[in-house]
Amino acid sequence: MVDLTCTAPHAMLPPMKTALSRRRFLSRTATAGALVGALPVSLNVLGANNRLRLAVMGVNGRGSALTRGFSSLPDVEIAYVCDPDQRTWARAAGMAKDQPSPPQGIEDFRHALEDPTVDVLVVAAPNHWHAPATILGCSAGKHVYVEKPACHDPAEGEWMVAAARKYGRVVQVGTQRRSMPRLIEAMAKVQAGELGEVRYARCWYNATRGSIGRGRQAPVPEWLNWELWQGPAPVRPFRDNVVHYNWHWFWHWGNGELGNNGIHALDLCRWGLDVTFPRRVTSGGGRYMFPDDQQTPDTQIVTFDFGDRFIAFESQSCRRHGYEGSGFGAAFYGDEATMIIDGGGYRLYDKADRPAGEVSGPAGDAPHFENFVDCLRNGGRPTADVEEGYRSTLLCLLGNIAWRLGRTLDCDPLNGHILNDPEAAAMWTRDYEPGWKPVV
Repeated sequence: MVDLTCTAPHAMLPPMKTALSRRRFLSRTATAGALVGALPVSLNVLGANNRLRLAVMGVNGRGSALTRGFSSLPDVEIAYVCDPDQRTWARAAGMAKDQPSPPQGIEDFRHALEDPTVDVLVVAAPNHWHAPATILGCSAGKHVYVEKPACHDPAEGEWMVAAARKYGRVVQVGTQRRSMPRLIEAMAKVQAGELGEVRYARCWYNATRGSIGRGRQAPVPEWLNWELWQGPAPVRPFRDNVVHYNWHWFWHWGNGELGNNGIHALDLCRWGLDVTFPRRVTSGGGRYMFPDDQQTPDTQIVTFDFGDRFIAFESQSCRRHGYEGSGFGAAFYGDEATMIIDGGGYRLYDKADRPAGEVSGPAGDAPHFENFVDCLRNGGRPTADVEEGYRSTLLCLLGNIAWRLGRTLDCDPLNGHILNDPEAAAMWTRDYEPGWKPVV
């Protein structure tokens, strides 16, 4: 059984003008859970005014785009922008257009969860926050849109699915290609056998990232609530080369390029091949380009064996040139044809490797946002339901475990759990700051 309250003691947070006590928060979330726990995921959350109110958590980067995108939808209002960096509030609030009043800027998103008029929590904070915030949102009676990767470690993904089901919440993961019309069409072709038998899919991501340098311990900037930024991650001293993007390259908070962009490509491959959990995972590569603080590899190849299907992921974070003429993409190699996806559309090649057609399509976020909102209003599960999002994220997490330990992982094809390797299996979960770990 999982205790899904997962609420940190307020004592770990700096004093705030409107302090949210742990006891009061637990009481309210427990009440919300009791009210919604028996309701189905098809719950219609709209009130008489037919308007959804959202709180966006983490608005320094991706969250600002989510604020802009969701606020552009009919009858959707951004009620709060939440970030421990106070400098971000005004800019993010300015992304919300055509609504009665601007969003309120706050440090601690849990204040927004206390507001009964808020319907949705949008989670765009760093990866170590994705699962704890999602679980808190569900237990407070909010639906959740959470950015990729779904979680920081595998156990969290299982807890997220449990929370969504227990509280009857719609939880959409930000793997937005699941909602792109031409890619839905492309996957239908693969699964219908139009390429022949497809046993192998390959995906890749390439970029030209620079060095993050050698950081040093430094005073926390006055504009940043560093303890709140860390939240569920065990507290570490502030260093000057972590915030706001380089956390991706430290295992304590991030999941490397595999979890940052590889998740999008692997999700396409898993979707097209219609596979779930791998039997075997291998990973090779390293940090070759810069002698700096980055812990995650800049060059990595990961393979996933599903028994009768196989996926390979390749990444070079410091070299732009990719594969199949694109820096990002996925390819499906069938007996009769090949399909290449590198945007919102796809290209086909026949058995003789001659061009056999090209279909273009939009590659933006809008269809994914619309799908999520439609599920809230009309029922059903979203195209990137948390269970699917977790399964694709798990490939990234297993690939990183294999790389960090330098050996092949054998996995249970029924649930993805690591077999016959206690050291690897211990990495299924992580350490938490006291008070934040869900109790199993």
